[in-house]
Amino acid sequence: MRLLSALVGLSLIWGLSFVFIENLIGPAGVWGTVFLRCLAGAVILTPLFIIKMKQINSPLPWKSLITLGVVNAALPWGLIALSQTEITSNTAAVLNASTPIMTGLIGFFIFSVILRKKQWAGIILGFIGILILMNFDVAALFSEDFIGIGTMVLATACYGFGSQFTKRYLKGFNIVILTTISLYIGAAAGAVLTAVSRPGFYGTILSSVDMNLVISLIGLGCFGSGIAHLLLYYLINNGGPEYASTVTYLVPVSALFWGSFLLDEPVTKNLVAGLLIIFTGVFLASQNIKFFKKPFLMLERRG
Repeated sequence: MRLLSALVGLSLIWGLSFVFIENLIGPAGVWGTVFLRCLAGAVILTPLFIIKMKQINSPLPWKSLITLGVVNAALPWGLIALSQTEITSNTAAVLNASTPIMTGLIGFFIFSVILRKKQWAGIILGFIGILILMNFDVAALFSEDFIGIGTMVLATACYGFGSQFTKRYLKGFNIVILTTISLYIGAAAGAVLTAVSRPGFYGTILSSVDMNLVISLIGLGCFGSGIAHLLLYYLINNGGPEYASTVTYLVPVSALFWGSFLLDEPVTKNLVAGLLIIFTGVFLASQNIKFFKKPFLMLERRG
């Protein structure tokens, strides 16, 4: 029951996150959005982080934590924000539903996960759903139109790697410490890339502050990044990466509603058809995944 409650709660928070991203991209830019949401999420968790750190006596696995902060926060959130400069929030949410499919593929190629026929069928169906969203314009992925659908697919690949990596190398690690450090790492990466891409950002962002920006920052940073990450790592540690990734079944449904209600985004036939096919693929891809005894990728773990 706790796992189910965490899953539903996470889906409700993330369903609205795509709307908040849409509101932040304008004033903050792509990497400014990453910086602000990571920093807000980390700050709200810092008091708990300090308490938990006092209970840790062994060295932290910094290599694994830094890797996770980059591939599960900074990079995918930057790619999602970049995608939403070209596609609607509800299309981004539907593409985000392919995360379990990418989790299976990443697991197979990097983490020695055995995929059965059902999983491969699900992966194929998932990509058919993505093609429907693209109107079967495969050439767009190899042109300037790659930004949008292509970058969202890359973001889901990052999430897939992050889930498998967490399960393999950070299983059982304190969730609060894991979440807070990964968010601070994401914030640091976002800060550097923002300074490079938008040199005047830090001097002008204060002049752009309004109630809409504040609400979006609280919703996306404190809830969508901080609290949601706690729920995500709780699901990964207690239910497994595949179970955690099924949150993407529920997120697009709420995102479609919020995008239509708050942003007047159209819910097209292609969007619904692509979503249903991706859902079918996700269901099949998430069934009974096994691991080899010896992984292909081995990293030192301490703490």
